[in-house]
Amino acid sequence: MPKKGGKHAEMGKEMQAQCKRAKVEKACSLSVMSFESPDSLFGSLISPIKQEMFFREYWEQKPLLIQRNDPLLAAYYQSLFQLSDLKELCSQGLYYGRDINICRCVNGKKKVLNKEGKVNYMQLKKDFDQKKATIQFHQPQRFKEELWKIQEKLECYFGSLVGSNVYITPQGSQGLPPHYDDVEVFILQLEGEKHWRLYKPTVHLAREYNVESEDRIGNPTHEFILKPGDLLYFPRGTIHQADTPLGISYSTHVTISTYQNNSWGDFLLDAIPGLVFDTAKEDVALRTSIPRQLLMQVDIADSTKKLSSLLRRLADRLDNTSELRSSDMKKDFIMNRLPPCLGCDSDPLTPGGKLPKIDSKIRLQFKDHAIITVEPDQENPVSRMKPPLYAWGGSVERETHMMGTEDDTASEEGTAQQTHGLRFPLSYLDALKQIWSSNTTYVKELKLTSDEEKENLALSLWTECLIEVI
Repeated sequence: MPKKGGKHAEMGKEMQAQCKRAKVEKACSLSVMSFESPDSLFGSLISPIKQEMFFREYWEQKPLLIQRNDPLLAAYYQSLFQLSDLKELCSQGLYYGRDINICRCVNGKKKVLNKEGKVNYMQLKKDFDQKKATIQFHQPQRFKEELWKIQEKLECYFGSLVGSNVYITPQGSQGLPPHYDDVEVFILQLEGEKHWRLYKPTVHLAREYNVESEDRIGNPTHEFILKPGDLLYFPRGTIHQADTPLGISYSTHVTISTYQNNSWGDFLLDAIPGLVFDTAKEDVALRTSIPRQLLMQVDIADSTKKLSSLLRRLADRLDNTSELRSSDMKKDFIMNRLPPCLGCDSDPLTPGGKLPKIDSKIRLQFKDHAIITVEPDQENPVSRMKPPLYAWGGSVERETHMMGTEDDTASEEGTAQQTHGLRFPLSYLDALKQIWSSNTTYVKELKLTSDEEKENLALSLWTECLIEVI
């Protein structure tokens, strides 16, 4: 299931190699996806279904199967990842557990057949051919530029992290037992054919992964064969299982997933503490003491009316609040999303062109990656504009995408840099919003008091490649 890893992000020197495209990628220069904008990318992904219909009738509600008999699209899908890519990728230094899992569904249970350490391609192929094991390749966008482009645009479209896994299953075999996931799933069939069965959810919009037994899930609500170029969507909580039919040498598909821990419930858990903290500064009712021995009681029914009253006060405060304290959800998204795809051969971005002056016309670059927040700083709020990443062309950020961190406490300085971005006085907030919301604007028209402040703001953003002079 595509999600961020836990403790497997230490990348060896082999993983620092420049991204390489498979031969079919070089030959397949066709583009059937529109990368003009995040909106156009998603539209081309689910075509011919219109986005309005998708979100009205399918999103978080029911599966969508798009079967296409389109050789051009099938060839493009195959270029995203194929079985023959594994030999070259293994030479770059892949590891069991971190990069690849080998598994098979045996008697309704997932049997993991991983070896230890680095993946040997000949051993991997042997397990695939002789043990009929499924190869699960984690986060292939770390190596495949076209998947990077797709997922980076989807992260901009959804405003949520987007992960992926590739599954390669030999004929007459099944990798995973019936289960449901905690993510919204888009499946692209790349090679061969896959037989799918979907079942009615036992937990709608599930918050966690879970395996279900055959005797509990009943009969399938949907059963079909996916062929190259086909797309399948289903909401989190949808029970599913898939196998490669006999007569088909193998099947390859990529599962693209998003919206993990991205519900209103998650947002409330994240935002309410900051709201309580800020409200308590001004509302004495939240600073009064709880009753004596409340924490010692088993039944707190007598206090629920008071809690309800305080929650209503918070709701009133929220009605009159335009800015919420920057949440951990937002920070997680900013720190872990993919950088813009500038191409494997591109150098890291450096400021170029003319310096911004007071009479210059400027335009924000990478708008989908620039985020403005208001955060406390030693009790004084400051406005911050956060660039996409500090090392634009570097491979480290891409190669660790959705892989977690080896030591969550090891790099406080680096985390602070990524999280904080460019810091400005709160008085700069309107000017930052002006730049963000306008196609172009003149430096002299920025909503700041002095020309010096206007030029300094423009120069700061230009230095980080966030604006260009028109």
